[in-house]
Amino acid sequence: MKHLIRFAFIALLVSPTAASPAIAGETSSPITPPNIVVIFIDDMGYADINPFGDNAYQTPNLNRMAAEGRKFTDFVVSSAVCSASRSALLTGCYHRRIGISGALGPSSNIGINADETTLAEVCKSKGYATAIFGKWHLGHHPKFLPTQHGFDHFYGLPYSNDMWPLHPSNIVRKQKDPSAKGPWPPLPLLEGTKVVNHDVQPADQELLTKTLTERAVGFIRENSDKPFFLYLPHPMVHVPLYASKEFQGKSGAGIFGDVVMEVDWSVGQILDCLDEIKQSENTLVIFTSDNGPWLSYGEHGGSATPLREGKGTMFEGGYRVPTLMRWKGRIPADTTCDQLASTIDVLPTVASIIGAELPTHKIDGLDIRSLMLDEDAKSPRDYFYCYYGGGELQAVRSDRFKLVLPHQYRTLDGRSGGTGGMPADYSSAKIGQSLFDLDSDVSESTDVSDLFPDVVKELLAAAEVARADLGDKLSKRQGTGIREHGTLGPEDTRLEW
Repeated sequence: MKHLIRFAFIALLVSPTAASPAIAGETSSPITPPNIVVIFIDDMGYADINPFGDNAYQTPNLNRMAAEGRKFTDFVVSSAVCSASRSALLTGCYHRRIGISGALGPSSNIGINADETTLAEVCKSKGYATAIFGKWHLGHHPKFLPTQHGFDHFYGLPYSNDMWPLHPSNIVRKQKDPSAKGPWPPLPLLEGTKVVNHDVQPADQELLTKTLTERAVGFIRENSDKPFFLYLPHPMVHVPLYASKEFQGKSGAGIFGDVVMEVDWSVGQILDCLDEIKQSENTLVIFTSDNGPWLSYGEHGGSATPLREGKGTMFEGGYRVPTLMRWKGRIPADTTCDQLASTIDVLPTVASIIGAELPTHKIDGLDIRSLMLDEDAKSPRDYFYCYYGGGELQAVRSDRFKLVLPHQYRTLDGRSGGTGGMPADYSSAKIGQSLFDLDSDVSESTDVSDLFPDVVKELLAAAEVARADLGDKLSKRQGTGIREHGTLGPEDTRLEW
């Protein structure tokens, strides 16, 4: 039986139709609309921080966040890859619904559609100041950039930091053949819609975590007298890994440990700043990841133990991510929630908390305030659909069970990953229809279809509902509920650098 442990009861927030949130049963005036901070790590595995894993390095600030808030042990993303996952977080929709899949790169001419409503726009509708410092990855041309989608400020990278001529594999290629042309143009750094660094170098990457954190803390201080939404999507711990001089060698566990410790430091800076300006009791802080670890990079990748596989698959290690939430005085301290929830639930939950209207178009996220605040709350979600690739429905989740549908996937098949920043090659494997009882087998090792035929039947029926709505490449279904991604037209300005 899934449950929440070690906490005192706290009442739920009232309906999202209220002008501003209040605590149920409270007779005094409503509380000030809370600030929202979302810290989104790139490629951080389920076991990569102390609250979720037995690590060779320390994450004291994330330990503090867990002690002062709630740990979510069954928190999942829409898809185990960058752009798809980020689109889902910011729109409250399965990435499949809004036409974003994979990881958009420098040659892409698509992005998030202007008709979608982002979390930033939801917050803006209630007068919030909004900012993003970090990796965007939802289209790099001006019409797709954050300042066109509800953010007042943007400073960071348009896509992943490995889409770069200086990726180790590109350097090795050039060493073997000096005339070889790499697949990537120079990596730009943007502010707003302008390129402020046309050719990011290793020294720049070393300072990314520190600089983005300083920007974030500055934004918090500048807006301490008004509600704000801060989105801090760190480019780390995505390869190639870089840490500032202060953290190089600090962990004693290699560059990966150094980078995680600097991310932990960043979290501490945010929490300390909120404490200093006396906004901790009026700020919801969410820490999570876009997908699981990139296992092929071995010592430069993280760990999803005890989960199966990692990034690039919809096994639990690919899309179940370490998640912490802190809201002093609202979320009970030192507690755990093991109910199914997702990043797609963040938008409707924030809308409920701040009293904002939901988008008029269909979204897939649900209000999970009860899972944040209540004692015996159960997940409001009946099913979660696991899409990957160009629209393959690879699994269907309920709170306890997961029906994996026949598909092909990548795996190291028990082999170690690469060393020195170079990846090992994946093998290709196939899995047939399998039912896993995640309450007793989170590693997805034993097919229990024969023991639970009614569950198989139920989840197959749910899969048919998903296929009718969102399609399925594997069964060649189109789906009636898919909306178009944004497309760069001939009249649109292109980002040049």
